[in-house]
Amino acid sequence: MMLTVEKLNAHYGRAHILADVGLSIARGEVLALLGRNGAGKSTTMKSIIGLLPPTSGSVRFEDREIAGRPAHEIARQGLGYVPEERRIFSELTVLENLEVGRQPPRPGTPAWTPERLFEIFPNLAEMRRRPGGQMSGGEQQMLTIARTLMGNPSLVLLDEPSEGLAPKIVEQMAETLKALKAEGLTLILSEQNLHFARLVADRATIIEKGRIRFTGTMAELMADEEVRQAYLTV
Repeated sequence: MMLTVEKLNAHYGRAHILADVGLSIARGEVLALLGRNGAGKSTTMKSIIGLLPPTSGSVRFEDREIAGRPAHEIARQGLGYVPEERRIFSELTVLENLEVGRQPPRPGTPAWTPERLFEIFPNLAEMRRRPGGQMSGGEQQMLTIARTLMGNPSLVLLDEPSEGLAPKIVEQMAETLKALKAEGLTLILSEQNLHFARLVADRATIIEKGRIRFTGTMAELMADEEVRQAYLTV
């Protein structure tokens, strides 16, 4: 497994948010971390990447223990993170935002350049000199993903990539993520949108109230209406 999380616990102050969370992903796979709003998806992402140090548990990335290490060290090892808030630099152009994320190529992973990314994200190619603050929400989401890829990661965590996007843009985002998978990228995406997850993911893990409730293939999840009703319906 490229990433293995075992018995991960995390707190915000005295609030116990994650309780013995476990998940894993193999190289080249797309895993959807599903759950309702507030279930613990974003906290799981932040604990893996080091923005919220876990109180206990193990996070092994490419056979190295990274639990509790600073986020910048984890990123340098090849773990990318696309936050839900996007956090682009609004006064910088698309090209300048991409340059901010640049890291050297890594053995065994796709080597990304702006021109290669413009092939995957043709909308960005048309606005390469446009300031980030003058882009739509969907365009900013694509820019955030592209900027993360400039770090040449082997695994990317995407937090709610379809959140707030129009249905047409959601479909376009799904096609983009499938193209990235075809390039050999490994992806974990947290989502509330089951339809979006079905379009791109191989497997699903469901989290509810900070605990893992289901892990299986997307086909197994879609065949289990009881699980979907219990943990995914609003």
